[in-house]
Amino acid sequence: METPKPVLKRALGSVHLWAMAVGLVISGEYFGWNYGWGVAGTVGFLIATLVVTVLYVTFIFSFTELTTSIPHAGGPFAYSLRAFGPIGGVIAGYATVVELVLATPAIASALGSYMHFLYPQFPVQLTAIVCYILFTLINLLGIKESAAFSLFVTILAVGELLIFMGIVAPHFQLATFTNEALPVQWAGVFAALPFAIWFYLGIEGTAMLAEEARDPSKTIPRGYITGIVTLVLLALGVMLATGGAADWRGFTSLDYPLPQAIASVMGKDNSLTKLFTGLGLFGLIASFHGIITSYGRQLFALGRSGFLPASLGTVHPRFQTPYWALLTGSGIGIIALLSGTVDKLIILSALGAIVMYIISMLSLLQLRRREPNSQRPFRTPFYPWFPIAALILSVVCLLAILYTSPLLSLIFFTGLALTIVLFSILKRDKITLQEWTTET
Repeated sequence: METPKPVLKRALGSVHLWAMAVGLVISGEYFGWNYGWGVAGTVGFLIATLVVTVLYVTFIFSFTELTTSIPHAGGPFAYSLRAFGPIGGVIAGYATVVELVLATPAIASALGSYMHFLYPQFPVQLTAIVCYILFTLINLLGIKESAAFSLFVTILAVGELLIFMGIVAPHFQLATFTNEALPVQWAGVFAALPFAIWFYLGIEGTAMLAEEARDPSKTIPRGYITGIVTLVLLALGVMLATGGAADWRGFTSLDYPLPQAIASVMGKDNSLTKLFTGLGLFGLIASFHGIITSYGRQLFALGRSGFLPASLGTVHPRFQTPYWALLTGSGIGIIALLSGTVDKLIILSALGAIVMYIISMLSLLQLRRREPNSQRPFRTPFYPWFPIAALILSVVCLLAILYTSPLLSLIFFTGLALTIVLFSILKRDKITLQEWTTET
């Protein structure tokens, strides 16, 4: 008798998916994006951010069709597998794992930096490693408990950003925001695109929870659409308020730009500054926790489908969580954290995201052509223009990263090539047509 495949527990509603969509990303409003000011200035980075915002709005409306049509823990891996076969699945799986696994050490480093800003006796890296251990354990306890925690910290994080804008916005001056606003001209706009992506990077990780959503045809669209609207408003509000309240040139290399912005207008020793910095940890925690959840599901799906070792595709008998996948992803993240190169990790993570966006949009177009009569609970508005726009803008972002970060791009694509070769040698003959079509 055939052994049943491991399954995940359905426990998530629309509000949980909104919290996950926002929580996965919201640390991007707290840090990381400010590196874009260093290469493009405020106005140059604003242009890059608007381009990326259009990319993400069109992408999410298109991606939601895939997520509701193929509610699978593998997310992009499952869509590309269905559209292009095993090699498509390998490309999407590799890109998604790089995106999510390398985003977490950058966030962990920022968590350590925030704690060090508050309490200098806390070493940055040690604090970051402790956070990895703690939030991996929380994820191991179960999706219902994990989602409740994510909802709690996401609401706090959104509330704090609204308070931040309320404190800083009255000090906004257009002359401050536009001071040396485009210091490196248009080349800087292209160099800033990966940091603009950081405002939204990770929202697609909600797709990995599709097997754990109640009534995914309704809850997923609600979660995604309310999530992207929330993030657009927060991203633009935080960037404009911060850039116009103090000299932006002092923020271009910090892991804690928002506390520094409040310190610039209120004073570092002000009790409100210290309170905000302490609460600021919630935004980082929300993303850190959410991305750990997502990469756990992605590695689980790859292991369950036979693309990675089968142990990654097992669930804990009591908690029904993919424990080996979570532990493996966290182990890789801790190793990356010890490299101490946050800006480079952000670029590599953005590369993974962009490649995944490209193959996901190609998958949508392919499945619409090849399976026109398949059930689609949510259909992309303005099809085919939304997925085509997302595809074109993703290619522009990819070319920008290739041009501005050639060495990191070489590392990324060399890893992709090796992954495809290894899969072709070791695994491809073991993945039958029936297995990967029924799996998706």
